[in-house]
Amino acid sequence: MTHTHTKYFHNALTSSIQEMTVTRSIVVLSAVLATVAFAPRSSAQEPSKMSVAVTVPKPSTTDTAASRQTVIAVPESVTVDTVKKTAGAKSIRNFLSTAPGIQMQNYRPEDKRGINVFEAPKDESLAYEGFKLQWGAAFTQQFQGLDHSNTAAPVLVTTGGVTTNTNQLIRIGHGPNNATANLYLNGQLARGIRVAMTTYSSARHHNETWVKDGYLLVDASPIDWAPLNNIMKYVTIRAGHFEINYGDAHFRRSDNGNSIRNALVGNYIMDAFTTEVGGEVYVRANGFLAMAGVTGGESRGMITNPQKRSPSYLTKIGYDKQFSDDFRFRITGSEYATASSVSNTLFSGDRAGSRYYDVLQNTSSTEAAQAWSGAIQPGMSNSIHSYVINPFVQFKGLEFFGNFERAKGRAATETANRTWKQNVGEVVYRFLPDQRLYVAARYNTVKGQLTVGTPDVSVKRSQIGGGWFLTPNLLTKIEYVNQKYLDFPTTDIRNGGKFKGFMVEGVVAF
Repeated sequence: MTHTHTKYFHNALTSSIQEMTVTRSIVVLSAVLATVAFAPRSSAQEPSKMSVAVTVPKPSTTDTAASRQTVIAVPESVTVDTVKKTAGAKSIRNFLSTAPGIQMQNYRPEDKRGINVFEAPKDESLAYEGFKLQWGAAFTQQFQGLDHSNTAAPVLVTTGGVTTNTNQLIRIGHGPNNATANLYLNGQLARGIRVAMTTYSSARHHNETWVKDGYLLVDASPIDWAPLNNIMKYVTIRAGHFEINYGDAHFRRSDNGNSIRNALVGNYIMDAFTTEVGGEVYVRANGFLAMAGVTGGESRGMITNPQKRSPSYLTKIGYDKQFSDDFRFRITGSEYATASSVSNTLFSGDRAGSRYYDVLQNTSSTEAAQAWSGAIQPGMSNSIHSYVINPFVQFKGLEFFGNFERAKGRAATETANRTWKQNVGEVVYRFLPDQRLYVAARYNTVKGQLTVGTPDVSVKRSQIGGGWFLTPNLLTKIEYVNQKYLDFPTTDIRNGGKFKGFMVEGVVAF
């Protein structure tokens, strides 16, 4: 066979194979389309937004193979305007479907789902599926519309030949405050064991990034041993540098960039919040709670000045019961005590600062240095013994939370103790589907001695407002606040002091 014949035979054979391949592909494709057309269809198999079915005439009573018509998905551009069809499609979603999924065991969400969750839950609702890492964040921004005044006597101070009145109030206008932000990191290390860390990315007092806390939470035995497994059904251990569990108010307060759990804008006048290095052990069963903890007594773990330091001891007992879908009752009592400290910060440990910027501050006030404007820090920095009782009642959308507190202690330069008392009553009513809208009111009073042997002074604050959850992660709220200072010395800038006005706040947390 010549080379020409060989080439002709090769080309003919190739063409035949290609024709057979095409024919086989057409047969296979036809079979697939027929299978799709006549197979039962679930809702998940309905035509997508990018396809449309050809209209099928109603079949006659005689159902023959010839009378059947195949439903074939064809390009939508042939029959329908994609933009119009997409705009007309309605997505069926519930309110909580927009919230991110929970990946960590025994985790309190940072969004709306974390409201009225106090201690981190202890349950096995989420199965352990190996190591996981979860990031989160929260951002808060306010618009402030406050005015202030006082009746304090002038206190003149001359510096560098310039005389100023240190009791003259700074002029404050209406406008936005700087935004604050938190960053969350959680890691699931083993079944029932996770690590958590919170970073203040932006805060009023600490403008730079600042690590708030980092700790280990253990809800299951790391050793698969029956006696330990049985014990850990009821026990939780927390160790590291953490927000101490004194009272219940710290679960409902604004924490720098995350204010989604606070129904109003400002925290309490005496804000019991601090982070310390140590450990806490919890026992929970049938609604009952008991906790005991030991910490270093200060927000910073240091080994200097050991003669001035002593541990802090904290305890908490309580009962929390969901009696029905509509009714829940909780009550706890907490105690915190330290005999000696270089700088105890139970009532001055919030590095984020107050929401009320520059109120009752003089003309030299700055955002960071006077970060706690509007708050009372009793100055019990050396020793302190404090108690608080927190009742919580929830009936359908109506909530009541109380805070009845007594603190006794002194500063390092004082030889006797002083006493401060704080009472708070807060009512919140949540309504509409998923409780997206709410109104709230709070009345807060404090009373005590500024220094040993002086008469008591007092501060009274009224707050009223409300909020709207656009999504579980997005809240906007408004508050009207009125605060008055009573019985302060005439030389104190807070003498006859008061501030009032409105605050608007927006929060994003996930």
